[in-house]
Amino acid sequence: MKIGKLRLGTPLFLAPMAGITDMPYRALCREFGADLVCTEMVSAKALYYGDTKSQRLMVIHPEEEPVSLQIFGEDPHILSEVTKRFINPREDIAVLDFNMGCPAPKIIKGGAGSALVKDLDRAQAAVEAIVKASNRPVSVKIRIGWEAGEKRGIEIAKRMEATGIDFLVVHGRTRAEFYQGKADWEEIAKIKAALSIPVIGNGDILNGEIAMKRLQESKVDGLMIGRGAHGNPWIFQKIKAELQGEIWTPPTPEERIAVVRRHLHGLHGHKGERTAVLEMRKHFGWYLKGCPFATEYRVRSYEAETLLEMEALFENYLEQVNKNNDLLDKN
Repeated sequence: MKIGKLRLGTPLFLAPMAGITDMPYRALCREFGADLVCTEMVSAKALYYGDTKSQRLMVIHPEEEPVSLQIFGEDPHILSEVTKRFINPREDIAVLDFNMGCPAPKIIKGGAGSALVKDLDRAQAAVEAIVKASNRPVSVKIRIGWEAGEKRGIEIAKRMEATGIDFLVVHGRTRAEFYQGKADWEEIAKIKAALSIPVIGNGDILNGEIAMKRLQESKVDGLMIGRGAHGNPWIFQKIKAELQGEIWTPPTPEERIAVVRRHLHGLHGHKGERTAVLEMRKHFGWYLKGCPFATEYRVRSYEAETLLEMEALFENYLEQVNKNNDLLDKN
């Protein structure tokens, strides 16, 4: 797959996820095999009116490139101006992505995100404004409809293709489904067959076996991984190995905690100690999913108030795991 100057083969993308895909985590996912990483969604309206918090979401480190920066909104004028003022001058943004998939009530209330799949005239005007203003590749991330029983994936996709975007990302659920049930990959396959631009499929990609099945059956040009990457930056490495028929060795407890430490210190440098500790609480629970003593240490992480306390918790976890392994070896 070719995006602007990028040649990515059959790429694996890290999905944009609010509160998760910040700069420190994107860098980890790039290190462990993601071909392109996406920022958290950024409000075009907030940028337009000078919100500094939104501008901080746009910070990109060279180690994480190539990066897709995602914006959301619904006003064509604002979207055009933000593209010209905040995106075009940058050299570290490979792709400008437009959000038409977020199901959050707060975003819907403002007429943005997946609310736009209900008003395709407005959606098309918004995307056309971005494409006309942009000096780099533009993509759109959509859902396949609004109501669960009224899938309009092909109609939505064709309207987006008509705007001149470079590729489309399709999450195989409607807005009403949020993240419940299973992603509809048959609908994604129909969209891919109906379009002439590249299509990236998104929804329930958890391992190489699933990835291979989706690639073969839907013929999509690449895959985007969202919740499967929670606490699991290795998923990209794992899927690539399995797609090649290779055996992938999961990280040892020591290797896992070493990455958790790096993530914590990345958050500390990027957001300060207090925010780093608060955000690591959720991440630590995800990192330990399926591991021994996961529930106990997830609960204990919510008692940590400082960087040192969180570091001590990591060390205690390793000691308990190693002690348990020693007992198992003796038996």
